Amino acid sequence: MKVDYIEETTVRKALAFEVEAEVVQAEIDRRAKQLAKKAKLPGFRPGKTPPSVVKNRFRNEIFSETAEALVNKVVFEELEGRGLKPLGSPQVEQLRIEEGKPMTFRAVFEILPLVDAPEWKGLQVSVAGAKVSDEDVDKQVDRLREEAARFDPVEDRPAKKGDHVVVDLVWEPHEGGKGGRDENALIEIGHEGNHEDMNAALEGMAVGDTKTIDVTWGPDAAPAVAGKTVRYTLNVKGIKDKIVPAADDEFAKDLGEFDSLAELREKLRKQLEEAEEQRVERDTRAALIEALVAKARFEVPEVLIEHHMTQRTENLARGLARQGLDPNKVGVDWREYRETQRDDSVKAARADVLLGEIAQREDVKVLEAEIQAEVARIAEQFGKSPESLRLQMQKDGDLGALTSRIREDKVLDLLKANATIELT
Repeated sequence: MKVDYIEETTVRKALAFEVEAEVVQAEIDRRAKQLAKKAKLPGFRPGKTPPSVVKNRFRNEIFSETAEALVNKVVFEELEGRGLKPLGSPQVEQLRIEEGKPMTFRAVFEILPLVDAPEWKGLQVSVAGAKVSDEDVDKQVDRLREEAARFDPVEDRPAKKGDHVVVDLVWEPHEGGKGGRDENALIEIGHEGNHEDMNAALEGMAVGDTKTIDVTWGPDAAPAVAGKTVRYTLNVKGIKDKIVPAADDEFAKDLGEFDSLAELREKLRKQLEEAEEQRVERDTRAALIEALVAKARFEVPEVLIEHHMTQRTENLARGLARQGLDPNKVGVDWREYRETQRDDSVKAARADVLLGEIAQREDVKVLEAEIQAEVARIAEQFGKSPESLRLQMQKDGDLGALTSRIREDKVLDLLKANATIELT
């Protein structure tokens, strides 16, 4: 067998194969004989069909199986023999197979680049420090007050700005197309998220009133209505006055955990401070990676870039799904969004290579106890036993990714311990 090793780029390689005609023919004949034993063709008894007839009748199937078997065998052996470790399955190109002739093809793949990692000690980064103000605490108190608000029915007057009205909505675009209906929608009159014409129409309406209005939406509106004129029929079924509790000791006591407003504010402050410390840690790590990547330039394998692009796109889709939104109905061009992630994905892939190189250089290892501890932590979050979660992760192939993440965290700890970090 003849094999040529081709370095197309620093990360993209190819193996050009020429498999001897005798080997190819032997595999074709073997598969034809196997198929002849079970083939049922008109004019022949089961198992008595001549191999030559089988070859003609099932040519494409026999050639396809022959090529697949030989490709898998010779590519694996050649990669192993040369000590090459592709980042993904090699792609077969230019495959040619005929009886009595050598089979030729190219196996194209990517490998990690040879990287001379830059000096990683002494990185200098600047990160906004943890800050929690009284105003931040006030906002959290106000959020809790909003959540505890009650809605009292209004029966003696029309709706006014600030009221919440219960409305049955029916809408239909002027240009035609799919309309819709929403029963018992709760709308705050005057809310900045409403169209001004909607706020104006609702103000002054009483329970039982019906009104039809035309609303022309701007280009920044929701994709379903952006730039369109929509006819709405409004039927007011109720008017409610929102009563927000005062920020006092009684409000704190009603939450069931606190004896005073001061105690509530102190708890909220601690929560905000913990969140800020976590944010500082995330920002610090991101800044260290940015500083490290800025010191190195090398070609990044496309397979790593594609992995990050896919991961970022899937993360957004999952986030929308967790909010109860159908990712296919939010007006996002997912192919376009995925492509917008390319530049950041190149940086992330470059960081993967650099952190891996530093881990190898500094002999950073992940201990079994560290894996067990992380599995136990995740298991507790999901209410599972560590044993069942680990078995599931092994089955899904996620244990290797967990190990890689722990190793990356340890490398980042190493970078942080040897860096100069300014908190502004």
